[in-house]
Amino acid sequence: MKIGTPKEVNEGENRVAMTPDSALQLQKLGHECVIETKAGAAAGFSDKDYKDAGVEVVKTAAALWKAADVVAKVRQPTDAEMKRLREGQTLISFFNPGANEKQMKQAAEKGATVVAMEMVPRISRAQKMDALSSMANIAGYRAVIEAGNNFGRFFTGQITAAGKVPPAKVLVVGAGVAGLAAIGTSTSLGAITYAFDVRPEVAEQVESMGAEFVFLDFEEEQTDGAATGGYASVSSPEFREAQLAKFRELAPEVDIVITTALIPNREAPELWTEDMVKAMKPGSVIVDLAAEKGGNCKLTVMDEKIVTDNGVTIIGYTDFPSRMATQSSTLYATNIRHMMTDLTPEKDGVINHDMEDDVIRGATVAHAKEVTFPPPPPKVAAIAAQPKKPAAKELTAEEKKAQELAAFKAQTKSQVTLLAVGGALLLGVGLVAPASFMQHFIVFVLAVFVGFQVIWNVSHSLHTPLMAVTNAISSIIILGALMQIGSGSFLVILLAALSVFMAGINIFGGFMVTRRMLAMFQKS
Repeated sequence: MKIGTPKEVNEGENRVAMTPDSALQLQKLGHECVIETKAGAAAGFSDKDYKDAGVEVVKTAAALWKAADVVAKVRQPTDAEMKRLREGQTLISFFNPGANEKQMKQAAEKGATVVAMEMVPRISRAQKMDALSSMANIAGYRAVIEAGNNFGRFFTGQITAAGKVPPAKVLVVGAGVAGLAAIGTSTSLGAITYAFDVRPEVAEQVESMGAEFVFLDFEEEQTDGAATGGYASVSSPEFREAQLAKFRELAPEVDIVITTALIPNREAPELWTEDMVKAMKPGSVIVDLAAEKGGNCKLTVMDEKIVTDNGVTIIGYTDFPSRMATQSSTLYATNIRHMMTDLTPEKDGVINHDMEDDVIRGATVAHAKEVTFPPPPPKVAAIAAQPKKPAAKELTAEEKKAQELAAFKAQTKSQVTLLAVGGALLLGVGLVAPASFMQHFIVFVLAVFVGFQVIWNVSHSLHTPLMAVTNAISSIIILGALMQIGSGSFLVILLAALSVFMAGINIFGGFMVTRRMLAMFQKS
């Protein structure tokens, strides 16, 4: 089949759904690739790059839609593009099915298939096709860069001869993919970073990235994300009030606020109110990544940057991924390619649209002349629910002593048994073996026993450096080789030289591995 990618018609959209690299991979699946001329120019991919990758370049969008069996694009199709969709054709793109009933019905009536990339279920197997996460990752990173571009200070604190610069304080609201990307970028730039999310289970992940998680003094049973595909769910009014109270407390302290909170198929919840904006310091910045869905800040204007009367800059751009078009296109094209891999299981260029497959069914919003949105819940939960463990019983001092005594007796019994069995085996071997052999054999057995005891009692994390040192020390065999290197036999000299060479590698390599491994456990 032919997979085609038209040039994006939305103003300011620089991304493209097919790159030369992804085209090469699609051709390995048995498909032919076609692209509209200059479709990838804004993302840094020339027509020559596509031709060199074996892609056919056509001059017009009309010719592309006519030639392609599968049309892969980035943005939701326009009405003009929907008119070009024909029976039996497959469209893969962002589609906004929750608010796009008209185009879904059009596609169903025409007998076309529509795969909405934002509907890919968030399960482990589908991560490679999760275009929302790919784009959110870029948006989170770019949000911090845009904030820094509009902020009047360094992110990191500095003490210079000219004066002291305090570190910026950044609050990230929402610790999803975009939020975590923003947290990582902010902390790497040296800012003091705070993060909030209605899902308390993400606190460890936030803190592992160097940020401080903002906890509320409020108890509410929160969903773990499994039922909502890994997204946060709607909170109760009481929880929302506690959340807003915490934000009002933080507003005068923070310099930069990045909001990322979205709930699927709903308007963005208002989290940063007008009074919070008024409480912020002049020169502060708000980046609202939910601007396309109405914004988390009441004052956000979609696709614009405004400055309030008290000097707070509010950025409501919706094209953050498009501002990094080369990177975004590469990731999105890879998502499309993986989707096509699932749709072409035999790698024979023939699409098998298996509606029993969780991923394909979840992403398909129109198929076989029917609107198939919304999809049923995936058979595999997005996040495995952790069973609650019963609380451990608190032991008394007497019970602890009894347990320790029982463990000591068991250990002693096993050691005595092991020594008895070993002694019996040594006695059995001594009855038939010569005395010269027994001297070496006893040394060997004791060495094995001591080595086993030493390694057994070492922490698992140190096994590799321990074995590296052991290998280096065991290379004492080099001494024996040096004693034999002066032999009159050429074969003995050759073997001794090889022994010296290999033992030398063992010595230096062992200590190098040890040094590198131990360096991993040192704090930078």
